[in-house]
Amino acid sequence: MATVLIIGASRGIGLETVKAALQAGHSVRALARSARRIPIDRPKLEKIAGDALETAFFSKATRVLVTAMEETDVKRLICVTGFGAGDSRGHGGFVYNLAFHLLLGRVYDDKDVQEWIVRRSKLDWVIVRPVILTDGPKTNAYRALADARDWTCGFISRADVADFLVKQIDDDAFLYKTPVLTS
Repeated sequence: MATVLIIGASRGIGLETVKAALQAGHSVRALARSARRIPIDRPKLEKIAGDALETAFFSKATRVLVTAMEETDVKRLICVTGFGAGDSRGHGGFVYNLAFHLLLGRVYDDKDVQEWIVRRSKLDWVIVRPVILTDGPKTNAYRALADARDWTCGFISRADVADFLVKQIDDDAFLYKTPVLTS
């Protein structure tokens, strides 16, 4: 089993990924500004209080992380951006694309840079792009769409995203790919 670092581990996809990784038998280092609020206590869980970079910018934190990983010979990076980042931008249909641009355009401009940094790294990477997130249960009924011709908007639970992320720790099927996750 692996030792996994999960950044942003106190809620959302991060917390669900902590749960899924522990259930799969991995040791987890959970980094979060509010690490003491992580509602799990297990022997294989180390809670670490802190911020990836003391900033909200994805690209700056990713640049620091990639550099640290390359310098310490850590190979696998599983990065979550979102549907609408990189070359998936514009694939959501008219209403989604309009709302996306108005509400999230600047955030996703930075996620584009984040993806560029990951793609040009020396790491073994997977960039995961979930569609609209829900708090629903794990269903195992999701699809990972690597072919841009299949990309479509939809919904997916954070628990299903976490399930997919943990599977990527040992699976090379999506290595150097940018799958869109949807139900």
